[in-house]
Amino acid sequence: MSNIKNDIFAGITAAVVALPLALAFGVASGAGAVAGLYGAIILGFFAAFFGGTPTQISGPTGPMTVIVAATIATFPNDISTVMTVVFLAGLMQISFGIIGIGKWVKYIPYPVISGFMCGIGVIIIILQINPFLGVESYSSIIYTITHFLDTFEKLNIQAIILSSITLLIMFFTPKKISNIIPSALIALVFVTLFSIFMNFEITTIGEIPMGFPDFVLPISFDILKLSTILTFAITLALLGSIDSLLTSVVADSKTKTKHDSKKELIGQGIGNTICSFFGAIPGAGATMRTVVNINSGATTKLSGMVHSITLLLIVLILAPFASEIPLAVLSGILIKVGFDILDYKFLKIINKVSRQDLIIMVTVFLLTVFVDLIMAVGVGITISSIIAVYQVSKNTQMKTSRSRVSFDIDIENHEIEILKVKGSLFFGTASALESRLEKIKDSKKIIIDCKNVSFLDISAIFTLEEIIEKFKSKDLEIILVLNYRHKKKILSVDTSNLFRKIRIYHNLDDAINYTQKYELVHG
Repeated sequence: MSNIKNDIFAGITAAVVALPLALAFGVASGAGAVAGLYGAIILGFFAAFFGGTPTQISGPTGPMTVIVAATIATFPNDISTVMTVVFLAGLMQISFGIIGIGKWVKYIPYPVISGFMCGIGVIIIILQINPFLGVESYSSIIYTITHFLDTFEKLNIQAIILSSITLLIMFFTPKKISNIIPSALIALVFVTLFSIFMNFEITTIGEIPMGFPDFVLPISFDILKLSTILTFAITLALLGSIDSLLTSVVADSKTKTKHDSKKELIGQGIGNTICSFFGAIPGAGATMRTVVNINSGATTKLSGMVHSITLLLIVLILAPFASEIPLAVLSGILIKVGFDILDYKFLKIINKVSRQDLIIMVTVFLLTVFVDLIMAVGVGITISSIIAVYQVSKNTQMKTSRSRVSFDIDIENHEIEILKVKGSLFFGTASALESRLEKIKDSKKIIIDCKNVSFLDISAIFTLEEIIEKFKSKDLEIILVLNYRHKKKILSVDTSNLFRKIRIYHNLDDAINYTQKYELVHG
């Protein structure tokens, strides 16, 4: 019974924290405050009910909002197409969960995540410059930066006063107070009341409907837009999945539990899919709200569901007040969110990390801010993979010998050469193997000892095939030493029967004995 009470209290607390953020993200996305609220309500409920992280609170997040804003800018005044993107993203997340793709998230290199998160934080901050100054906002980062002088000429002093007060409250509210009442809620209520009292003439959220949102059919779109729709949908699905699972890891560390990544992605997908039918913006697991939920005593899914129900009641009761909230207040809240998203853990040690990690982080950061989020992650992972392949290939050892010095083998016949390979033999080292063999001269037989090869891929197998054919034409014999697993793998793809025609042994001594006997017979 005490657990139920704790979950209800935690859910209400999480809703209080989520309210100003849902409003802010809704406005920032371009879909409107009500879309942000219902995104938090719908996703928050269904992700909690179906998800695999009991204490997770889901709703609109900074990274997801950036993508939604870009989608709305691409399809202006076309809510059906925008919601098609959200609908498909949700279906993709469900499929990710069914396939079990969540386990691969942990293999994304940290510099990629750091550059991405810092990029998202900077995007949010830059896009809130105009609302902070009381000027109509733009959806483009580059346009916002290049037109800053024009923006500065149109600034609204009253809006700047409100946004500055909001920012001061967000940054300097003592932790003793913010632990009881979230600083975002304090800013939202206090600065809005101050604006009303001072009778400021500034842009507000505007009317928020007190009823339930209208139904949207998200599968009605122009087929010619399909490629763009799919691009945005994939971006949202991947980003939402990564965002949610990273938050799940944080929840695990605080609760000493282990989340179910499959169920979590399915829950997130169901929630975002349902959001698309009500014009709500999609979201993901929200780290700050989840931590507040856990710290408030949450232990089960009930807390996330209570969070959603509480938000729904707030919308139905307090909508008239919410309509008076100035956009400048929301910009101040979002700028603080942008600063919170920045990866200070990496930034604090940026002068101590390796050059490769720094290049990856900076590249991902710049691509995130100025080009495209998916491209940023893709390029970052690609660069990281190339560097990893290079490092692994450096650890692969290849040594040639005819004497006892290197391998404790006494071969008197100088027409027999041994090339011993230790490490991984794959696409990154296959060419090195070929180059090493090309340098071997005056030998009639070459033993390639791969007994200590830990990994063998198809590229290496095909390279071995080419080597055997090339040396055969030169009247040179290749003899392989393989373990049982690699021999089975090679023979399974040997469609030309080339490997079945050569000598393959399971240990080096047998290969050497064969060459010595051969020389005795034919020598």
